[in-house]
Amino acid sequence: MKIGIFFGGQSREREISFAGGRTVYDNLNKNLFEAVPVFVDSTGNFILLNWQYIYKGTIRDFYPPHQYTPHSPNGFQVYMESLSQLSTSEQARIISSVGTRIEPRSFQKYFDFAFLALHGPYGEDGNIQGILEWYNIPYSGSGILPSAIGISKSVQQRLLKNAGFKRPKNFKLTKKEWFSNSDKAELLRSYKNELGLPFVVKAPNQGSSIGISIISEIDLKEFIYAVNRAFFLQQIEKSDWDILSHEEKVHYLRTLTDIRDGIGMPVMANDRQINHPEELLNYINEQFHQSEMTVYLESLDNEEEILLEAFIKGKEFSCIVIQDEKGSPIALPPTEIVKGNDFFDYRSKYLPGMSRKVTPIDLPIEQIEKIRTECEKLYKELNFNVYARLDGFINS
Repeated sequence: MKIGIFFGGQSREREISFAGGRTVYDNLNKNLFEAVPVFVDSTGNFILLNWQYIYKGTIRDFYPPHQYTPHSPNGFQVYMESLSQLSTSEQARIISSVGTRIEPRSFQKYFDFAFLALHGPYGEDGNIQGILEWYNIPYSGSGILPSAIGISKSVQQRLLKNAGFKRPKNFKLTKKEWFSNSDKAELLRSYKNELGLPFVVKAPNQGSSIGISIISEIDLKEFIYAVNRAFFLQQIEKSDWDILSHEEKVHYLRTLTDIRDGIGMPVMANDRQINHPEELLNYINEQFHQSEMTVYLESLDNEEEILLEAFIKGKEFSCIVIQDEKGSPIALPPTEIVKGNDFFDYRSKYLPGMSRKVTPIDLPIEQIEKIRTECEKLYKELNFNVYARLDGFINS
């Protein structure tokens, strides 16, 4: 059987997906299966990847190939979306340098089953699931509806409330409301009064804890930073920029344009789209040279509304639920997430030594069984199928 391993993708989690796809490629039993690496680039192309590129450290180490990237005096590495508008022939040349582009209508020629190692939007939200179902390709994981539910924390909150599950008190904040509110100090006080301290600011449609911050004290600057971070906005002040050396400015932009920790690229600035970090560096310098006091940047890959939630103090766990042959859910023993930080952020999840996992969670057997029962109930209530990972806290 030929297994198409889908990895990479368009989301901010593409590097984790790339590493995960490599793990699947290495560990798939080659006596039983033929591994077919299907790399999804950040513009949505499906590429039958030449095997040697699977072992590159990051996507940007090989794609787009260096001969197709603009000269960068400051050594910025970029993804495909940072290149200017490419013609069909230019895009074809780039793809052919690392593999063979394949179309969804021809997937059945290359593999029998799709193993989805994609993360985040376009990979876990029902998009790729819909394409595969359209072309009648069986795949791993839940289907279109449960995937769409699983990616949206806002939808989950409403469904949890309607189904009677415990959940933290929360509020939604739209980008329009954020921009139009002139008294952000009062907004912070109102959230503090309603949610208490600490409270959590979340980007609701991202995975891997991207865009999440914890507000632990009444600090207006920290609050504004956290909300902007969840919306993938950045506000740069001339007074902060001018004290940086050139090297510090370059380092700042490397962090800012990182899809994991920053807002990524391309960005919008005063209705102008900026694709490359070098272009962004020049733009910021020009704006401040022209006596602008503040530069506002907004990622094209942003959120229109965010969540603010009460902080839950307690043991954090993950519970895998699988479906048996009769369609009934079976919750496996829950795993405790032992964190080095206040919350299970991107670094804690993926960097060695930042966290550890204990299975089963260190609790009396009665509480473990209660978690399993609740997870099976939730699995059915939200129409999940095949398997799911459910995360939660126990604070009593």
